Amino acid sequence: MHPDALLEAATEIVHRLLRFEHPADRVVAEFFRESRSLGARERHTLAETAYAVLRELPLYRHLAQSGRGETERRLAILAWQGNAGFLRAALSEAELAWLERSLALDRAALPERLRHNLPDWLAQRMRQVLGEEFWPWVESIGRAAPLDLRVNVARASREQVLARLRSGGIDAAATLYSPIGVRVAGKPALQRHGVFTEGWAEVQDEGSQLLALMTGAKRGEMVVDFCAGAGGKTLALGAQMRSTGRLYAFDISGQRLAALKPRLARSGLSNVYPVQIAHERDERIKRLAGKIDRVLVDAPCTGLGTLRRSPDLKWRQTLQSLAGLGASQRAILEAAATLVKPGGRLVYATCSPLADED
Repeated sequence: MHPDALLEAATEIVHRLLRFEHPADRVVAEFFRESRSLGARERHTLAETAYAVLRELPLYRHLAQSGRGETERRLAILAWQGNAGFLRAALSEAELAWLERSLALDRAALPERLRHNLPDWLAQRMRQVLGEEFWPWVESIGRAAPLDLRVNVARASREQVLARLRSGGIDAAATLYSPIGVRVAGKPALQRHGVFTEGWAEVQDEGSQLLALMTGAKRGEMVVDFCAGAGGKTLALGAQMRSTGRLYAFDISGQRLAALKPRLARSGLSNVYPVQIAHERDERIKRLAGKIDRVLVDAPCTGLGTLRRSPDLKWRQTLQSLAGLGASQRAILEAAATLVKPGGRLVYATCSPLADED
């Protein structure tokens, strides 16, 4: 693609993202579906540039004020994550001069709001939670999330998955904390790789793997994933159980549960029972009261613990949305607790660092 066209594409994606009408990954995926001629390298540049804009939006908006032309174009230029020479070929002399001045700015001298790039309410909450660790946290969420895989231990070992990835030229290593995790360098396309199509591994963050492991599901037990969604943790639990016992995947969304079906087929698990419920007081839940060995509640939340992967969330969530979640999370937790048999285990978690949700 010509440099001018690629920059125009980046500008269009940024324009769509900043409406904040839909999650960023959905917006980017929809744009790629419309632009089928894009190559893998071009898609990578566009996606990473788009997410870079979202990570440092206040800073880039501040810098963009000194330039000319369409704001979204200036934001894309400032956040560019592709080849620098390719970008420069698309810029006018005036844009090049403006970009040089912007890049030379001493960011350490900027106001704090342009260094942490968070909405004021979230920055205030996180300072209360983290204290001296606030700025290291800001630095960490400014980096893109790594690509982690969970090994389906019902079908393969981690050593087998690592060997197969490496034999295909993919740089992969064991995760630091999860004994069933693999971290892949970069963002290679894995959808058609054998470890994925044959059910040897699934994409899943290391933190989510650890949550499933904490549940401690064992062979022959009755287990409930109370807010299963698309079933990532359900599959992890089923593999721990070695496809024995009975594993219920509850969720109020039939669409999310439908997304579990192809993944379940790849996994080879036969102990998973997806169940769409109307609400946390559904009669199908009441019938299982006091009978379940392990219950996992990964409750609906702001998702602010996933800002490396979904930086748009800090701009799409508000104090008002946070306020409404507490009561819902408590109701879900109380309903899930009724399922646990004496001596059983209940694990509650959110993808959020906020005490309001935890």
